[in-house]
Amino acid sequence: MNWLKKLNVKVKKKVRLSKHTTFKIGGCADYLIEPKNEESLKALLISAKKRKIRVLVMGAGSNILACDSRIKGIIVRLSSKHFSKISVRGNFMDAGAGCMVSRIVLSAEHSGLSGAEFLAGIPATLGGAVAMNAGTKDASTGEIVEKIRAMDYNGRALTLEGGKIKFQYRDAGLGKYIILGARLVLKKSPRAKIYSKMMRYMHARRSGIDWQYPCAGCVFKNPEGDSAGRLIDMCGLKGKTVGGAQVSKRHANFIVNTGSATCADVLSLMKLVKRTVKSRFGVALRPEIKLWQ
Repeated sequence: MNWLKKLNVKVKKKVRLSKHTTFKIGGCADYLIEPKNEESLKALLISAKKRKIRVLVMGAGSNILACDSRIKGIIVRLSSKHFSKISVRGNFMDAGAGCMVSRIVLSAEHSGLSGAEFLAGIPATLGGAVAMNAGTKDASTGEIVEKIRAMDYNGRALTLEGGKIKFQYRDAGLGKYIILGARLVLKKSPRAKIYSKMMRYMHARRSGIDWQYPCAGCVFKNPEGDSAGRLIDMCGLKGKTVGGAQVSKRHANFIVNTGSATCADVLSLMKLVKRTVKSRFGVALRPEIKLWQ
């Protein structure tokens, strides 16, 4: 891969993804690459496409289940300073895709801007939050996005208007793009009120999560009008284990890594959960986490 030396990128070879995902699961990736800016990302994508090399994009690694074996291709992280900037003007916040949403929530509160509080406690980058339309039952990321700066896998940069993006439940339909950043539209509010709202979301999120073990958040999407966690719980599956993977005893829609879980363990447990819920309730659960193979 001598061609990488000609690009303005930071390269790590043979990186174990178990060190970069919140699940603490994953085999060895050929390359983990951090472009310095949009130009170096563009050059990387063009070179990779020319050589027919697969490109995967990772944010905080909080929604990924990586296979136990080798991950072929290159993994891109937009974690440089260029992709981590935040600026506020009036009711608008411009932020890079590499910004952790915790920084965005705190920056909004500091600026007296409300609307992003529901993101408090979500371990994601802005790029990941936009891509999966992260949120709660009260609000979702797509509701505060005015426009998105993105790049397709051919290296072509473009701006997408938020109103024209078909945001759906836990999906923005932007799989053919790499999100570079977004402009969020917020509203003025007293800081004390914003802080109080932040804390309510933070407490609600923390009280429902099993922090004892590594995990990747909710494993399945909620069926329309129902809760995946409720259905799994009603099937008596809390605490069910396959190898080192366990259905959380605290939140039935979480699968946790008790210390030795493999990707195969998690997939087997997911299959068991789906089969059991389908058999009892006739509901086909759909995965929320992404599988990298």
